[in-house]
Amino acid sequence: MEVTEAIRRRHMVRSFSDRPVDGAILETLVELARRGPSAGNTAGTAWVVLRDAETDRYWSRATTEDWRRGSRRWPGLSHAPVVALSLCSPEAYLDRYGEDDKRSSGLGRDGGLEAWPVPYWFGDAAFATMLLLLAATDAGLATAFLGAFRGEADLLSHLRVPAGWRLFGAVLIGHPAGHDRPSDSLARDRAGSPRVHWGAWSPA
Repeated sequence: MEVTEAIRRRHMVRSFSDRPVDGAILETLVELARRGPSAGNTAGTAWVVLRDAETDRYWSRATTEDWRRGSRRWPGLSHAPVVALSLCSPEAYLDRYGEDDKRSSGLGRDGGLEAWPVPYWFGDAAFATMLLLLAATDAGLATAFLGAFRGEADLLSHLRVPAGWRLFGAVLIGHPAGHDRPSDSLARDRAGSPRVHWGAWSPA
């Protein structure tokens, strides 16, 4: 599949079948995701991939019983056979930008996290996540991205992730169940200011 076709076809699926994902294909997808941009070649992103019964380690800590009981999406989401957790290490970027060739940036440990106007660790995690979403689409698989809204510390501790790492979000991967209800967000009126501006936001 051409990359332009993968971009056009990519969309979020919220109803998965329990059909497993081939292990070799999954390994290829994660390897492709590792090829995302890395500020300063820091390599401060990582993945924890949960498969089949392991996915309960994510759901039981990143969601609540009340949410699962009340969400109309939960039954379809719960069947996803793969949950890939996108992680990043702010500490790795502080160390990297304190090295000789980056020290003049003022973004090392002396400046601290508050010195970063834009946190590159989340940017690099987002790049890697987007590559995984596109690679899965190219492989004919369905995906959904879930933000890290609750249970981060408990989840990372349970998975023995070293201290200092952050959860950017979770990518669900699997085969579509074929009866996914479109998101209500698609009905949102997007009229208003254009999203692309040439030369400047508005004429002088």
